[in-house]
Amino acid sequence: MLWIPFTLLAAFMQAWRNAFQKQLSKDVSVTGVTLARFIWASPLAALYLWQLYHWQPVELPTFNLTFVCFIVAAALAQILATALMVRLFKLKNYAIGAGLVKSEAILAAILGVLLFSETLSLLGWCGVALGAVAVFLLSGASIKTFSWPVLLLGLASGLAFALTSLWVRQASLVLGLPFPHGAAWVLILVIMLQTVLLVLWLSIKDRATLVALWQRPKLTLLVSVCSCVGSIGWFTAMSLESVALVKTLGQVEVLFMLLISAFIFKEKLQKTDHWGLLLIVLAAIAVMWA
Repeated sequence: MLWIPFTLLAAFMQAWRNAFQKQLSKDVSVTGVTLARFIWASPLAALYLWQLYHWQPVELPTFNLTFVCFIVAAALAQILATALMVRLFKLKNYAIGAGLVKSEAILAAILGVLLFSETLSLLGWCGVALGAVAVFLLSGASIKTFSWPVLLLGLASGLAFALTSLWVRQASLVLGLPFPHGAAWVLILVIMLQTVLLVLWLSIKDRATLVALWQRPKLTLLVSVCSCVGSIGWFTAMSLESVALVKTLGQVEVLFMLLISAFIFKEKLQKTDHWGLLLIVLAAIAVMWA
């Protein structure tokens, strides 16, 4: 049951990371905000891995082609997912925008069963289904307020995050190291690759964005720290339990985001949004019992 506290930690830290990213996106480009998620996370992930080996020494990993493919695919998918999420924040308020990205749980359940031979109990599927209804309510879909750009961006971001999570879990399983060392190796390799790719891209295409991040060190550091701690939670939880259950429980992040949205950004939610948040709580309870 260790996957539950790790998932709750991840959801809490991700809610704050998204809030800091929203603030940073007011002055920095989408690519720059995406880089802020990773730029200071590598040394933190390296420190975490070193501490694990100091606490419990295990054998060093052997990387094969399958593992490398999962790492590269996960790194690229997470960059795309984050960029789409930042764009989403510009179209809808914070809590609802990030709530739409939680379609990741539904998509991860479907893709996990179809492509990676994962299984879910009946109660687990009920939890995922409740999460799906919650996402629909949080999308604000109605005759008067339906927005295709918001819905499609949310689903695209959720799909990219779902693929990231599934590939991260597969990479951890392929590596075959004891808990939690395998997840820590996957974490540091994914973050390092993402950082190198984005820094190279911005160095060639948009150096002004690198300068903008340098001029906002506190906010950039906060994004990276929250992202790294959140990723430790996600990667570790997904090495223990199926992605669908982890991500469905992780939807409690929206509750944390609601508080941040109300008290930090002074944003108001519609009545249907409150129903969506209630269903997320019920979905979380269902997957924990599952």
